[in-house]
Amino acid sequence: MTDPTVPAEHPWRRYVAIGDSFTEGMVDTDPRHEGRFIGWADRLAAELAGRTGGEELHYANLAIRGRKLDDVVGRQLDEAMTMAPDLVSIVGGGNDILRPRVDLDAIAARLEEAVARIRATGADVLLATPTDPRGAGLFSALRTRHAVHTANLYTIASRHGAHVLGLWGMQSMRDPRMWGEDRIHPSTEGHQRLTQAALAALGLGAREGWDERLPAAPPVTAAQRRAERARWAVSYAGPWVQRRLTGRSSGDSVTAKIGRPTPFGPQNLPTD
Repeated sequence: MTDPTVPAEHPWRRYVAIGDSFTEGMVDTDPRHEGRFIGWADRLAAELAGRTGGEELHYANLAIRGRKLDDVVGRQLDEAMTMAPDLVSIVGGGNDILRPRVDLDAIAARLEEAVARIRATGADVLLATPTDPRGAGLFSALRTRHAVHTANLYTIASRHGAHVLGLWGMQSMRDPRMWGEDRIHPSTEGHQRLTQAALAALGLGAREGWDERLPAAPPVTAAQRRAERARWAVSYAGPWVQRRLTGRSSGDSVTAKIGRPTPFGPQNLPTD
C-alpha cells in the first residue's frame, strides 16, 4: 500500500517553464536578489527535485513579464526545445486577453500547435487556466473571456494528454489575500498554493488543505476601500495604461532569470 506521507516520485528530470509574469513569479519577491521573483514554477521545480529518487533535476525558467503569446510560443518555445525538456509548463495569452480586442480562437490555435509540438517529442506539458474573476472589481469584466479560454485549455489538454493547473476552480484563489497589491499577480501565499495545485495536476501528492479557504478577513470600511482603490489606480492602473499608450512593456529590459537548464532543488529557494 502506498504511504501518503511519502512524496510520490516522477519521471521528469528536465523541466522548462515558459510564459509571462505569472510564471516569472511576480509578485513573490526573492529577498536575496533585488527585482527578482520566485513564484510557483520555481517552487514546483524545488518540489520535483525532492521526488526524483536521488537524481538531479535540471530546471530553466524562460518566462518574462509583459510578454504576449507570440513570444511565449515563438522565441521562448524555440529556445526551450533546444534544451531537450521532458516537462514543459506553458502559460501564455493572459496579456493578449487584457487587450481591448482579442481573438480567443486564434490564441487557442497557437497554444494547441505549441502543445502538439512539445508532445511530439515525448515530453509532458503543464498548462494553467486563468482564475474566475467573479467579484474581482474591474477584472470581473474579463469573466467571459477567462471562461472561454479555460474551456479551450481543457479541450487542448484532452486532445493531447496534457496536464492542467486549474486556477478557475480554486476556491482559495478567490480570496484577495492570495493576490499582490497590484491585484493581478499572486502573493507569496498564492504562489505557494499554486505550487500545490500544480503537484496535484501532475498526479503527485499535494499538501493537505492546499485549496482550503483562509479564515475570514477583518471587515473593511467603505472609506478604506475607496482609499485602497485610489492607491491602486495611481500605483498600478495608471502606469499600465501609460505603457500601453507608449507601446512599452514592463519586460522590455528583463531577461530570463534561469536561462539554461540548471541543477535545482530546495536549496535554491530562500529559507522561510
